[in-house]
Amino acid sequence: MTTFIYGIDIGGTKMELSVFDANYHCVKSWRVATPATNYPMFLNALQEMVQQADSLTDCQGRVGIGMPGIIDKQGLVKSANVPCATGKAIKKDIEQVLQRRIAIENDCRLFAFSESNGGAGNGYAIVYGAIIGTGAGGGLCIQGSLYSGANNIAGEYGHLPVSAQLIAKYQLPVLDCGCGLIGCYEPYISGPGLANIYALYGGEPNTQILVNQLRAGDPKAVKAFGCYIDLLGASFASIVLSYDPDIIVLGGGLSKIDEIISALPAAIEMHLFKGVQSPVIAPAIFGDASGARGAALLGAIQ
Repeated sequence: MTTFIYGIDIGGTKMELSVFDANYHCVKSWRVATPATNYPMFLNALQEMVQQADSLTDCQGRVGIGMPGIIDKQGLVKSANVPCATGKAIKKDIEQVLQRRIAIENDCRLFAFSESNGGAGNGYAIVYGAIIGTGAGGGLCIQGSLYSGANNIAGEYGHLPVSAQLIAKYQLPVLDCGCGLIGCYEPYISGPGLANIYALYGGEPNTQILVNQLRAGDPKAVKAFGCYIDLLGASFASIVLSYDPDIIVLGGGLSKIDEIISALPAAIEMHLFKGVQSPVIAPAIFGDASGARGAALLGAIQ
């Protein structure tokens, strides 16, 4: 019998299940709305998706799940995007409703895992995967294996603090972060952060408008982008100083902006010791599908 693996990518507004064959080719994928504020409905939605997949494949497939937020050492979740799961023993609860073992991990780390194994990071020893979209999160893979750390939080670069020097340089407000800390990079370097920086320079708080104006040479957009890429470069320099990766693979909506990809190496090196070079910067090969693929890869080995 052919073995199928289900990779489930959970987001704050939708959940996507992708059915993969033994060679990790996606044979079917579909989405449902995430019941983010009702835990019984959340578990029921997962159960219905997996039952549908079992009917499609005529087998009891293995399951891997990418979850936004942190699952602590006690197995309890903290998730701003799916608040109903916060404080819940999610792995135990999902295994109970699905009647099978599952693998579950942070969605950004599974993106890194996917891109390290057959993606843009394939063949590199140390791969950092960074999501820059609605939020800013990441993960680290060493020799193809996911590194999570003692508290299962390794790679959370979006929650490093912005330096006082950068705050002063650009006269930026000190912002609260959704994680509960103050002054994290995420509110500045995420998609909404880029839009808000443009607004500080007199533009509309809209990322697509900024990109269009940047390409047209508009001075406000050029200055806003300069501020943004300096902040992003500094955050990635912290990754280099911490992990010294061979490659940083970018995912999320902002990774599709060519100007960010091309400007990042020099922006990173501005915040490193003299003579230290930026790692390779590359967009993800599997794009938006990488989270579900990483979940399936993890589900297959656990």
